[in-house]
Amino acid sequence: MKNGHFKSFDNSEIFYREWNYQPHQKTIIMIHRGHEHSERLHDIAQSPQFSKYNIFAFDLRGHGHTKTKTSSVFMDYVRDLDAFSKFIITQYNVKISDIFVVANSIGGVVASAWAHDFAPRIAGMALLAPAFKINLIVPLANEMITLGTKLKKGLIIKSYVKSKMLTHDPEQQKAYDTDPLISRSIDAELLIDLAKAGKRLVEDAEAIDTPTLILAAEKDHVVFNKEQKLFYEKLDTDLKKYEILPNFFHGILFDSGREKVYDKIVAFADQCFNRTPKQASLSPDRFSVKEYEDLQNNVGNNLNFKMQKFSLGKIGKISDGMAIGLRYGFDSGASLDYVYQNKPKGKLGFGKMMDKNYLNAIGWKGIRIRKQHLLQLLEQHIQTLKQQGRKVKILDIAGGTGNYLFDIKEKHPYVEIVINEFVTSNIEIGEKVIKEKKYQDIRFTNYDCFDPATYQKLNFEPNITIVSGILELFGDNEMASKAIQGIISVSEKNSFIVYTGQPWHPQLKMIAYVLNNHQNKDWIMRRRSQKELDSIMTYNSIQKENMLIDDFGIFTVSSGKVNSEK
Repeated sequence: MKNGHFKSFDNSEIFYREWNYQPHQKTIIMIHRGHEHSERLHDIAQSPQFSKYNIFAFDLRGHGHTKTKTSSVFMDYVRDLDAFSKFIITQYNVKISDIFVVANSIGGVVASAWAHDFAPRIAGMALLAPAFKINLIVPLANEMITLGTKLKKGLIIKSYVKSKMLTHDPEQQKAYDTDPLISRSIDAELLIDLAKAGKRLVEDAEAIDTPTLILAAEKDHVVFNKEQKLFYEKLDTDLKKYEILPNFFHGILFDSGREKVYDKIVAFADQCFNRTPKQASLSPDRFSVKEYEDLQNNVGNNLNFKMQKFSLGKIGKISDGMAIGLRYGFDSGASLDYVYQNKPKGKLGFGKMMDKNYLNAIGWKGIRIRKQHLLQLLEQHIQTLKQQGRKVKILDIAGGTGNYLFDIKEKHPYVEIVINEFVTSNIEIGEKVIKEKKYQDIRFTNYDCFDPATYQKLNFEPNITIVSGILELFGDNEMASKAIQGIISVSEKNSFIVYTGQPWHPQLKMIAYVLNNHQNKDWIMRRRSQKELDSIMTYNSIQKENMLIDDFGIFTVSSGKVNSEK
């Protein structure tokens, strides 16, 4: 066994271990359950069943030898897993398709969120008693903990879980009880965030096509098995298995009879590794198409939504943000500009309060984070091109009013920018800014970004192309692919593409039934899962290299190489 540290997404030092490493072997990443640490996995990693695999594990934040404190944000643990996968891919020359994940309890939720939100093309995963819904025992415990987090920042609560609830094995019970690195408490805010993530993943499991084995413990008093079964039934893969282990407690990897569990995991992992990988295509997610059709047919348009739409039409205009949305469309560049500013305004006093609530909607919070993530990835690519001694040339295929592109122009005046935009009112707003600021080497064009012929008309050879917010508005993958092909046709060698996604949204029905779009129609979106969005890119020979996502799991910003020279 060897150990060391890797740098995660936020430069935190995370402790990890490695067992059995041999080049060209298949790889298993093991994720320990909450309260524990990677050293507890040593006997498992060294068991004969796993001897033919490279085994890697890391200590979650606030656990074991990782000095980085526990995070209250569940998505930070998912980002850590993504960062760890990139680390072993680079450091150990492991292919993503040669990785299988084994994860227990909270680790199972982390692995599931990685599969859902980041859509890594791993071979498969085994989820052991995944904690999609924790049994908090006490009635209204979730509500009381939520209240506690509001009354006390950084609230820590003691775990009720004892070793006898985890395993029947007396030696394993003693090992757990005497281990000084076992954490006996949990961050209350993290517990609440974990519950939200678990609910989201179970409801949206159809967005996951990763081959999955779920092993549930028959006598699990820590988590509920019902949610595990629902998750399993929704998974969009033809290679999946659900099994209840008779008489097992929650700590499946440490319970009596665990050697049979090892056999089950290895047998399933072998199936996954021997399987022909799914080929990239333009086929849409079936569940997403059904969801879109239901929205078009007003399924679920209840009295609440109808009242909201009526109220919006009657009094919405006293909120400046709602007034802009009603006039130009809530998906318009003008509306987004206002959301980015995030300064509530309105009439009659009450209008400003309405506007504040409007701007604090979870979707708009996510949009503002998306902008920061977009700028973050763009800055990385700008610096890379500068280091290569290349002139930076940016194309946005549907740039709205040019909002964040003006931020780039302010910071990097030498960058040449072309903003294509279909809506002329957005162009008028943007051109006014260019004139007032006296910007040079930045211009608007007015073409259809889904027409491949458009890109030759631009008379521009970009090395960074932005596809932001546009694909979410149009669910046709053939159209999306034509836009990508157009980008490829004019881009320099070794260029970058930055594209946004909306794999999940908690307000999809409200948006469809209450808000209007820029065409003054119902704002109905066909969201794409991240796997579907990435598949469009892969189909066009673009491999995702980096991805950022907000804490809610709503908006993603990804980047890859265009016309890459190997």
